[in-house]
Amino acid sequence: MGKHEPSAALWQRSATDLAEAIRTREVSSEELVRSCLDRIAETNPRLNALVDVRPEEALAAARRADAAVAAGDELGPLHGIPVSIKINTDQKGYATSNGVAALADKEATDDAACVTALREAGAVPVGRSNSPGFSFRWFSTNELYGRTLNPWDADRTPGGSSGGSASSLAAGMTPIAQGNDIGGSIRFPAACCGVVGVRPTVGRVSDYGPPAFADTPGGPVELDFPPTVHYCAVQGPLARTVADARLALHAMSTPDVRMPQGVPAFPTPTRPAGQIAVTVVRGNADVKNHPAVDRALDAAAARLMDAGYVVEEVNQLSLLTEASRLWALLITEDIRLILPVVQQLGDEAIRTALEGHFGYAAEVWGERPSLETYINGWARRATLITRLQELLSRQRLLLTPACAELPFEQDADQAGPGRTRELFSAMWPMTAVPVLGFPAVTLPVSLEDGLPVGVQLIGGRFEEDLILDAAQAIEDRTTAIRTWDREA
Repeated sequence: MGKHEPSAALWQRSATDLAEAIRTREVSSEELVRSCLDRIAETNPRLNALVDVRPEEALAAARRADAAVAAGDELGPLHGIPVSIKINTDQKGYATSNGVAALADKEATDDAACVTALREAGAVPVGRSNSPGFSFRWFSTNELYGRTLNPWDADRTPGGSSGGSASSLAAGMTPIAQGNDIGGSIRFPAACCGVVGVRPTVGRVSDYGPPAFADTPGGPVELDFPPTVHYCAVQGPLARTVADARLALHAMSTPDVRMPQGVPAFPTPTRPAGQIAVTVVRGNADVKNHPAVDRALDAAAARLMDAGYVVEEVNQLSLLTEASRLWALLITEDIRLILPVVQQLGDEAIRTALEGHFGYAAEVWGERPSLETYINGWARRATLITRLQELLSRQRLLLTPACAELPFEQDADQAGPGRTRELFSAMWPMTAVPVLGFPAVTLPVSLEDGLPVGVQLIGGRFEEDLILDAAQAIEDRTTAIRTWDREA
């Protein structure tokens, strides 16, 4: 899926291919950026995936990249490659609005560490990708920038919260995008739009940024983020191919002990001597998979078997079911701390979505869980991490659905408690992983009724390359899933 096609326009080619082409002067970064800007001009007015594109700034950066090539400078792995940055991530000179109108002028004075890593790898930012208000929905609509569409079907969500990232990739606006994930926000949009999303191990990609402050009568006060932000949220890449996702992940990987979960260095990856086992986890007792989801799992499993993997199947894995339930406790109680701010500054859609979220959590954990319940939840999380690592360390990966449903209808989280309950049940593969901090990848496997259907691979901590190897094996046996192949 990532190999160069001679007749392909520059914007259609993979980042891996283009990085080599720039390095060998087959093409220039300026030519590539112009091609992507033309594609943005063609597709973004309909999709609204990128919300702050500054062409002259991007072209100036591309010319600097070309000058470095001409000078024989040492080049990074993404040298001259266009990328997008999400609107909830600090990028110097751009508003970190998070889709909130009251924050439209909150201009960042410096780059977040993940943006710095992309720049140091040579990437050229060309636009800001859209998200829901406060980046906390599985849909990408906000009062500041409006609605992002799924390029496959405007009536279906592009996913959230990195919906603009995934939509722009699927449409060919850039080959790589930055996103973040605390409840599926990289992996679910990737699945909805038919691209690849990587959620790294917590601590692999630095999430460090300038401290956040609140204005008070006595002066600015530094804000402390809740524990789930530090121990469940990650920054990571989305891309159109597995090889490009791997390239971007390695470029973004930044040991950083300033982070509470940061590490000074990553473990040296080693390839297992024997065959790798893949356990297919088909679902849980709370939800029945859409038939297309089961077909995608079957197809992915067959492709892994063809590649030499040992494939086994279980209907459920209680550890993941429990982890998903814990997400509803730990994330929800941490959100409760910022709920007054969301209610004051958020739009109607995010307020409605959070009302449904809290209603679902109350069904599982009670209206107001006690401090003892919350503390015990964190303790149980540690036990589940140990058990999952023990399972996966024996040369094993897990293969799960990306979601039990096809991409949701737009604004499904606004339809009332019954539908909200269905959404949370369907999203167990997305919510189980963040609370444990493990790495996972989603990738497309098939098209059903014109919609991409993806699967998820989960591996042991810091075993991203092992997961990506399996994802590559699936992709190598999958017909390319690209929106422009369907364009008239």
